[in-house]
Amino acid sequence: MAIVKLRMSLQTRFMIWAIVLLMVLVASILLVIEQREVKAIFEEQKEKGVLIAKNIAYLNLPAFIQWDEEGVRENIEEQIDEHLIYVVLYGRYNNLFVHTSFIEDYRDIYLYSDLGEEVDEKSYLFERKRFEDKKSAQILRILEIEVPIFVRGSPRRWGSIKIGLSLEEMRAEILKTRLMLIFIGCGGLLIGAFGAVLLARRITGPLKKLVEGTVKISKEDFSQKIDITSQDEIGNLAQSFNDMSRKLLQARERMEAASNKLIQAEKLASIGRISAGIAHEIRNALTSVKLNIQKLVQSDRLDEIEKEHLSISQEGIGQMEKFIKELLDFTRVSELNLDRFSIEQILDESIKTLADTLELKKVVLEKSYEKGLPQVLVDADKLKQVFLNILRNAYEAVEERGKINISLSLLKEKEGSKIRVFIFDNGCGIPEKNRETVFEPFYTTKASGIGLGLPIARKIIEQHKGTIRVKENVAKGTSFEILIPTEEER
Repeated sequence: MAIVKLRMSLQTRFMIWAIVLLMVLVASILLVIEQREVKAIFEEQKEKGVLIAKNIAYLNLPAFIQWDEEGVRENIEEQIDEHLIYVVLYGRYNNLFVHTSFIEDYRDIYLYSDLGEEVDEKSYLFERKRFEDKKSAQILRILEIEVPIFVRGSPRRWGSIKIGLSLEEMRAEILKTRLMLIFIGCGGLLIGAFGAVLLARRITGPLKKLVEGTVKISKEDFSQKIDITSQDEIGNLAQSFNDMSRKLLQARERMEAASNKLIQAEKLASIGRISAGIAHEIRNALTSVKLNIQKLVQSDRLDEIEKEHLSISQEGIGQMEKFIKELLDFTRVSELNLDRFSIEQILDESIKTLADTLELKKVVLEKSYEKGLPQVLVDADKLKQVFLNILRNAYEAVEERGKINISLSLLKEKEGSKIRVFIFDNGCGIPEKNRETVFEPFYTTKASGIGLGLPIARKIIEQHKGTIRVKENVAKGTSFEILIPTEEER
């Protein structure tokens, strides 16, 4: 009897210690994850604020240089919303230039600039602030960011811009993350408590695997899976931790995706500034050279060989003008001219445009259109540009007498129906590692071109709320799948 009591006492004590250990592990994991997630959310908000400040400065740079105070004030007042609380611009010597009306009564915010003289384009200051809104008597939590303003070609800064971003959205996201972590942690602890009974009997192997797995998860190795296949509480506990790691991995992937979008937006902003410089500096020079060459070609004093050389120069200038136009098209934010169109009609017009080109290689083009497809609200010219780009790439990839297949169908999914355009060629194909890289700006394997065709195509499709991707092929060749939401889903 004493032995039974002693055995039961040891088992109970072990269960208690097992539950305590599990609670400590889960709490440690959640604490580490919570701290890192909060830090990541704040860094994302800070980078977003810097990007917003630079964008506002860039949009108001012409008026700021001309000291158009009224014009700048009107522009920045239009930028104010529930997230952007105030905007302040300072001159070269940190003197106040203009500010939004909201902070008229807060002189300590807008009167002085905190930015020093020795700064570069990457410098910025940030500070968390908290003050009372005198109109609504509410406490406002602000992330204040100040960045310098530089003019191209000038080594010194021309001023600075200070913005105040509301932290309420960030606080809500942090609260949501904490609640999610608490929910997951409570679920894991609950399952662990039920599993403690069998952990006392089968402790050595399963517990070792469980501890090893949780330690790896605490180090943010969310891809780690706890390999316990038993159909009992231990197996359920392992499955719960695997589900938790999967959800955390998905959350981190979403954060990384958002960060990549911000980086891409900053890249596009930089490309836009470069494009403006190219258009201003190079186009004028190219136009002058082009006109002079045209005059020389028309001269009767040149022989045929000289005229042929000049013709080659004209072709080179035309190619440069084409590159500049593609670069500007990619960086320019253009609005869609939406109207009801049939995707079949747009595809057929694209094919007609390339008919003579396809005939040069005797390319076989096969079409398979599903009947009764609905018309959709699209920009026909933009979509035609996308289809032409993909068809030209297919033409260049196939050999003589190659084959291009085009299919059109209606795809019904949970989130709604979509028009599916599938274009396949039996050319050289795209390696798996490059299937996403082909949509990156300036990536190209061609001897000519600057690698903006497919990035422009993706940009246009995403403007239509659709997707474009390179599909895996069993046979040799390349397949592009384009999904465009139908009109009723817009």
